[in-house]
Amino acid sequence: MTISADAEGGRRSTGRGLLGPSLTPREAELLTVTLQVLDETGYDKLTVDQVVARAHASKTTVYRRWPSKAELVCAAFAHRVQGELGVPADTGSLRGDLLALAGIIAKDAEEYGRTIAGILAVGDRNPRLRDLLVGDLYRGRKDQVHGVLRRAVTRGEIVPEVISDDIWDVLPAYIMFRVLQHKRSVPAETLNALVDEVLLPSLTRHPPP
Repeated sequence: MTISADAEGGRRSTGRGLLGPSLTPREAELLTVTLQVLDETGYDKLTVDQVVARAHASKTTVYRRWPSKAELVCAAFAHRVQGELGVPADTGSLRGDLLALAGIIAKDAEEYGRTIAGILAVGDRNPRLRDLLVGDLYRGRKDQVHGVLRRAVTRGEIVPEVISDDIWDVLPAYIMFRVLQHKRSVPAETLNALVDEVLLPSLTRHPPP
C-alpha cells in the first residue's frame, strides 16, 4: 500500500484522544496498515519499522503523532471503531439498530480477536497500553452504543433514564468474551437472543410516557 506524498495535507475529523481532533489521510492510512501488520505479528513482535516500510512512510510521520508503539496500536483500533465504523445506519427501530451494531462488533471480534487478546495480555505488564486501550478504544465502542440508544430516545422507543454505564457494555462484553475466552463464533441466532432476551427487556422496562 503506497501513501502518496501529496496526501500530507487535508485533514478530516475522526475523533478525540489518541486520534486528536482530526487525522491527515496519511495518518489514517498508517493506522489501517498498523492493524494489518498487527494481525500478522501480534503486539510483541510488531515494530514501527514494519509499519512504515509497508506504508512507504517515514518514522517522523508516526512519532510526531504517536510517540510510542502502544499509542500507535491503540490509535489504530480507536480509528477503526470511531472513524471507519461509527454509529450504524438508522434501521428505523431500536431492535434493528442493536442487531446491526451487534453484527459489527461480532465481525470485529472474529477478525481481530487474536490481536485484541494479545494487546490485553501485554496490558497486564504495560499499564500505559491498557490505559490507552480503555481510554480510546472502549470509549469509541461506548459512543457507538450510546448513539444507537440516543436515537431510540429521539424516536420515543425508550426513556433517557435507561441509558447508563451499566448497560452500554453488555453487548460488546458478551461478544468479546465468547470469541476470546471460549473461541466460539457468534451466529445470528445468538445475537438475536442477546438483543431480544437481554437488552430490549432492560431498555424498555420503563415505557415512555
